[in-house]
Amino acid sequence: MEARDNQTPQGEIARILVEFLEVAITSIVFLKGVYPTGAFERRRYMNLVVHKAKHPQLYDYIHVAVNGLLPFLTKDIIDRVAVVFLDDDALPIERFVFKLNVNQSYSSKVQQADLEFSLRSFLIKLPLSEPLTKVLPPNCRWEITAYFRGLPQSSTSKDVETWIPSDAKQWQQPPVITPIKSMSSEPLGVQVYAEDPNPSVS
Repeated sequence: MEARDNQTPQGEIARILVEFLEVAITSIVFLKGVYPTGAFERRRYMNLVVHKAKHPQLYDYIHVAVNGLLPFLTKDIIDRVAVVFLDDDALPIERFVFKLNVNQSYSSKVQQADLEFSLRSFLIKLPLSEPLTKVLPPNCRWEITAYFRGLPQSSTSKDVETWIPSDAKQWQQPPVITPIKSMSSEPLGVQVYAEDPNPSVS
């Protein structure tokens, strides 16, 4: 991953974040066992062994969706990105949420090695979160969902066309949240947590 001289600090942070999200989302889908292990292959990223989608359609969905976030992450318009696992009725079974904050006033040179070191710790932690999550039913589906802080400006309307409204239903009660990992640095803040339906009955 090489820095690009003509990028703003926010553009550089967003580029590193997009690469991280693509690997992290692939790892979550792998860990949840939605597809056979043969749909993935091992590779190295940030000096860690991670999984990359080998099936072309799976790879393209993750790659195109996450890279479509780049212009919005640069401007910090995205509050959260989630991997949502759904049942046949489009009701969420579980969500893995990345809450993001790209500092718009950060003007120093991005220390890529430091930022990657912090993000690397998330990839180490993710496999350890698997025991905290429920076993998914065999017929579930999943999607990548982005939650915007506000409506993007017309100048980014072409980028918005990549995204369509989700048909996922919402839980009737606040979810049970399981923290996984968080970091807070001057250029970037990231929190990762799992959301599960609240078992209590109102």
